[in-house]
Amino acid sequence: MILKIFRYKFIVLLVFITIVSFRGVCQVQILKNQNIEISIDGEGNLVSLKNLHTGQNYASGKPLWRLYFDRKNRKEIEILPTCNEPEVRKDENEILVNYDHLVIDNQMLHVELSFSIILEENQVRFCSEIANNELHTIVRELQYPLVGNCQLPAGHQLITVFRGGQLYPDPKAQILKVSNTPPYMAPSQYYRQLDLKYPEQVGSNCFVFAGKEQGLYIGSHDSTFQDTWHGLRLYPDKNGRFDELEAGLYKYPNCMAGQTWECDANVVAPYSGDWHHASKIYRNWANTWWEHREAPLWVQKMKSWQRIILRHQYGETFFRYSDMGGRIKDVGESVGCDVVFPFGWWESGMDNGNPGYETDRAQGGDEGWGKAISTYKKDGGKVLLYFNGKLIDRESEYYKSGEGKEVCYKDNTGAEINEWYKFKGMGTFTGYFNSRTFVVADTRNPKWQKQLLDMADKALHFGADAVFYDQLGRGESTTNWDLNREFPVPNTRIIADKGNALKLVHNYIDKKDKDFAIGIEWFTDFASQYVDFIHNIYGATGPTDFIDWTRYTFPEVILSDREIRDDTDIKRRVNHAVLKGLRNDIEIYRCRDLIDKTPVYQQYLAKINEVKDKYCALLLQGKYCDTEGFTLDNEVVEARSFIQDDQMAIVLTQSTTGTVSVRLTVPGYRYVESTIVGGAEVGSGVDNQQKIILNSDDLVVMIFKKGN
Repeated sequence: MILKIFRYKFIVLLVFITIVSFRGVCQVQILKNQNIEISIDGEGNLVSLKNLHTGQNYASGKPLWRLYFDRKNRKEIEILPTCNEPEVRKDENEILVNYDHLVIDNQMLHVELSFSIILEENQVRFCSEIANNELHTIVRELQYPLVGNCQLPAGHQLITVFRGGQLYPDPKAQILKVSNTPPYMAPSQYYRQLDLKYPEQVGSNCFVFAGKEQGLYIGSHDSTFQDTWHGLRLYPDKNGRFDELEAGLYKYPNCMAGQTWECDANVVAPYSGDWHHASKIYRNWANTWWEHREAPLWVQKMKSWQRIILRHQYGETFFRYSDMGGRIKDVGESVGCDVVFPFGWWESGMDNGNPGYETDRAQGGDEGWGKAISTYKKDGGKVLLYFNGKLIDRESEYYKSGEGKEVCYKDNTGAEINEWYKFKGMGTFTGYFNSRTFVVADTRNPKWQKQLLDMADKALHFGADAVFYDQLGRGESTTNWDLNREFPVPNTRIIADKGNALKLVHNYIDKKDKDFAIGIEWFTDFASQYVDFIHNIYGATGPTDFIDWTRYTFPEVILSDREIRDDTDIKRRVNHAVLKGLRNDIEIYRCRDLIDKTPVYQQYLAKINEVKDKYCALLLQGKYCDTEGFTLDNEVVEARSFIQDDQMAIVLTQSTTGTVSVRLTVPGYRYVESTIVGGAEVGSGVDNQQKIILNSDDLVVMIFKKGN
């Protein structure tokens, strides 16, 4: 009898387990094509995100989202999916995850949350919708999609477009390195985070975990170009060690009661191939809005510029108008540079009086400055004329008269947002105590847009060849807030506003002189399409710098190098500029002197610019193709290709301490000629192959032509 009862209970238990197991299996909704599999379980967790060509599953059954809302008495209240029960169903080629309300602390929140996960050919699109019906509440932030406990294979590196591009060999180590350092602002007991926000810090709205043969692309293909946080966090594992990587995208709905917010921009793609494949995913989307116009021919051929400050913000004068056609021109010609980029040319000096820009009466005023520009331009010289595109000096008449106060950013209390630039003089007091104070102009404001057009007119009037707007390529960390609603709401479309203002300026200039150029500082994709050149924010030669991403994804964009300010590490850094197709930003002692004060730089750049002149059609006007079109048998050697019509240039260099040899193979091309800077040797070629021997910091440019 006891045995029968035991058998009966065992059968009942077995049936129950079978039913539960069957229900669990049925609750998992799966989408699959020839490239990708994605599945969501009945609790809305991401069970699989799989590359079907390699079998790699990046998911591990973690939740897909987090949400944060504000009330009058508390900010950033967190709602987690673990406390909420969704309806999950499949409808043809999409999985729907719906919450008809949300729960927090056992209380109902009248907020509806809906997700649609759509499988496309090479990517998964994660759509979201929020309907806020909770009075006196604003939904501030939605973190979605999230790939929790992301399963990265060995060798996957992290590529971000921070400052134009960074490559971190160990993603988790990088997050730990930066996440718990002063000033200790984050709740580091819960997670560790790498701070990255588009467009404040990163120039393209994506990041990549890249291996040699596969990777994971995460991007926001957002045609509104709103602020997007690139979520890279480590959460503690069961042992309390911060080792579980989470990756995702964070948006800022600022959705008030009675409003609905939607987003269908976020995509995730497990891909096959190297990082170039991920770049092409982003560029294919960018092609839907990219309208970059070809730069004037002289900009395409521009090798270098001399960036100088005539008078600094604390009043010290480094150069006079008369120097433009004298020492400045002569020193530039000594290195083959015929372009000058003057800052602080107005009477009050750099970072003073913006947006006044009144010429120095003691040096002849407008007539004297126009003559200086004209003298420099004899024999083909070009002048890029500096203006600041956003900063308004609080001591300027423009600010004091009231218009500056009308057009500047206001914070979440209505106070003006200030910035400071603490350049130092010979002492310490000015730089640390007595620096300039600025407010920040809102480029949406028609009154500020008129100022930008006036700057262009001033540059045209003086006879310059380009107008340059400092700081218009980057979104600030702070922004203008709307205080006319129940909750203050920030503008989250800064870069779209700046890009639209630049488009306005470019259209205005084109009607006057199509050979007149426009430049900005800092690469951000949306703004970059409306300018002809970009003064880069960094030199791109550091151990994790990876300008390769920006150069390959947007090869039309003309970028400079930066930060060569003395005679340190010259050959390697100048070679890098040739390798990546960057223009030289000559800024000796932070623009206070000229390159004749750095003789090593002067002599070496002169040699390099001769090479650029010789192969201008390829190295400057050709399309940068990164490492495509050839193979090498030695990874120590760096090489990049440039293509124009039926020709290809390949630039090779290496910076080890010894001499190395490499075999270069260029399928479909035949070797024509080469130019060497240094003691390298180019051997005879056989079957589209060339053997090259390079010493440390040698540079070789090899020319190939299509055909055998």
